[in-house]
Amino acid sequence: MAERGIVKMSLRELKRLHVIHKVLDKKLKQVEAADILDLSKRQIKRIVKRVREEGDTGITHKSRGKSSNKAIPKKVKAKVIKLYEKKYWDFGPTFACEKLYEFHDISISDETLRLWLLGEGKQDWQRKGRKHRQWRQRKEYFGEMVQMDGSHHDWLEGRGPELVLMDYVDDATGAAFGRFYDYEGTMPAMDSFHRYMKKYGLPQSIYLDKHPTYKSTKKLTIEEQLRNEEPMSQFGRAMKELGVEVMHANSPQAKGRVERKFGVFQDRLIKEMRLAGIKTKEEANEFLKGYLPKHNKRFSVPALKKEDLHNKELPSEKELKKILCIKTRRSFRKDSVIRHNNRFYQLKDLPRKRIKSVFVEDRLDGSMWVRNNGSYLKYKEIDPALITKPVVDKKPRFEKPRKIYIPPKDHPWKKFRLRGSLRFNDSKEKRN
Repeated sequence: MAERGIVKMSLRELKRLHVIHKVLDKKLKQVEAADILDLSKRQIKRIVKRVREEGDTGITHKSRGKSSNKAIPKKVKAKVIKLYEKKYWDFGPTFACEKLYEFHDISISDETLRLWLLGEGKQDWQRKGRKHRQWRQRKEYFGEMVQMDGSHHDWLEGRGPELVLMDYVDDATGAAFGRFYDYEGTMPAMDSFHRYMKKYGLPQSIYLDKHPTYKSTKKLTIEEQLRNEEPMSQFGRAMKELGVEVMHANSPQAKGRVERKFGVFQDRLIKEMRLAGIKTKEEANEFLKGYLPKHNKRFSVPALKKEDLHNKELPSEKELKKILCIKTRRSFRKDSVIRHNNRFYQLKDLPRKRIKSVFVEDRLDGSMWVRNNGSYLKYKEIDPALITKPVVDKKPRFEKPRKIYIPPKDHPWKKFRLRGSLRFNDSKEKRN
């Protein structure tokens, strides 16, 4: 029997060694050992020969302790770690692997990079626990519902102003469309929707949160309550005129697709713009034109049904300008002057029929239009100093002293009191 020593083995190897010892001690035949270990006869013969010659170490695999023929060279590993520390220090393993292949022609798996970084102590990734939410199935058609929201974030990482990304995510496919603006408000919402509509068409419905831009906080009057009307924001009014159904989410998780997309963009898009050296809003919007198609190609999924429900028959550009604007009712004075945004405007060519108010339209291109019953009026801005009210000299008002009224002797009230006193005196005399 072969000399025995202390050798590190796996459980499977220990089991094999026990059976091989039985074969060497001639307590088992090689055919029986092959059946027990589920190996071929030739393999058992080779293992027996190796254990007889090398001892118990012959049962172990010859590749143990040696690097694989497919192992990545140590020089490549050192280069990857150095690049990660210098340029991709805040990238996740998957995203970092993409950039390493794209810019440095280094092809490794994300799991390999993750293990390298964990071994070097560079990262300590842990999965975050999530609250249980009720699952909602995706819509079946592309364009059946679009989730929309704005994300306030330092997208340029201090290289430029803080911006807001107005993002649209199709519920069926996850395809994204977005544009950067200075703030989240009615004009950015209308402008971004106008651009989305020009690219894809009108969606059947749009899913929003309860930001004042999308859902009005105005209190209804009694007359409006009796008519079962709901307060409507300017954006909601525009969607109604375009025939797009508006739905409001009660929580961020309800419109989770657009919220999660913001998480992806705040990780990947920020770093992509950093590598591209983006510093202004205009450069960021130009960068999105090339970035979003590649992003959608990778992360979007096919819809359950192929039909596209976007309405391609859009109103004319002239009608769109009338719809996608801020409409405000303004009353004017007898001299045909209206006040709007702390400025004064003189209306011209008013109709003969007396009117009390007009609608002022602030459009996306920055122009202002004054409308009255479908027709537009001409106007000119005037100096506010000319609108000041004239000072009227009023005479001082003196209050007259109040006179005390003394009724005459023959007044009925005095007669009544006199009669009453006489009757009282008469009854008193009778008692006496």
